[in-house]
Amino acid sequence: MNARIGQGTSRTEGSTGTGGPTQHLHYELHLPHPVEKVWAAVASPEGLPGWLAAADVLEPRLGGAVTLRWLNGDEAASHSGHITAWDLEHVAEYTIDLHGRCRFHLEPADAKTGTTVRFTNEFTGDDELRLDCLAGWHNHFEFLADALDGHPKDWSTWSLDRWRELREQYAQG
Repeated sequence: MNARIGQGTSRTEGSTGTGGPTQHLHYELHLPHPVEKVWAAVASPEGLPGWLAAADVLEPRLGGAVTLRWLNGDEAASHSGHITAWDLEHVAEYTIDLHGRCRFHLEPADAKTGTTVRFTNEFTGDDELRLDCLAGWHNHFEFLADALDGHPKDWSTWSLDRWRELREQYAQG
């Protein structure tokens, strides 16, 4: 079974008065790897840099601190927050200053040889930011599939090309 990354979907709720409406992004990933392996990729300092960001701080518990430093650009792109949900091997949720609430919900699939990930991202921002984030998460989930297959992202080779392609696709609906 190959990894399947579903097209991200989104909905917008009215303005919060603090920077625009609330955006809700959703993805469903089907990964041909056991929950334990996917959990290690989305909820550990060792796994996160292979596809998303360096976890400079990650206290694996409800209320624990988290600081993620993006590796695909400006080295100063470090964002902090807290773990707002934590259920070992099932739910990891980080709420950080840049990306709002990022929730990974893992479920076993295919007789425990695969995992379904339901991802939700909620943040405040306009439609342009919504499109940027849809493309960004989709691109990072492609990196996640590669990392789980033993090919973590070499950030020195990263470019905006794929992100631009995905953003255009999301903009066209």
